[in-house]
Amino acid sequence: MKKYLLLFVIIPFFFSCSDSGFDNTNPFVPNYTFTVDINMNLPAYSNLKYASNAIYYAGVGARGIIVFNTGSGYNAFDAACPNQAISSCSTMTIDGINAVCGCDSKEYSLFTGQGTLQYPMKQYRVQVNGTSLRVYN
Repeated sequence: MKKYLLLFVIIPFFFSCSDSGFDNTNPFVPNYTFTVDINMNLPAYSNLKYASNAIYYAGVGARGIIVFNTGSGYNAFDAACPNQAISSCSTMTIDGINAVCGCDSKEYSLFTGQGTLQYPMKQYRVQVNGTSLRVYN
């Protein structure tokens, strides 16, 4: 009886684990491991203190990252077009609350990463610590 009781206590722990809801499987955007700390007190990143503002951070991920203030938190996405092979035109640009692919001019929401094609933007994790953001994969 004690074995069954122990089994019923341990099994819920296996099902309570989570992967934070990220599904980064995309055949067009490769996986790169990185960690970036962004200080929002610096002039280049001070726009992130206000809702609906985004910045482009080059040199990490496949084509850099786009960090966006949703008003209730922060989203970070790879700036590579999610439905195009990596090429000279596959870096996305910021257009208000959307990111636009340079290859096919498709728009993706910076609130959700969703667009009209098969794959959404590749999302990264964001950790907030005061006026500093840590973006990592």
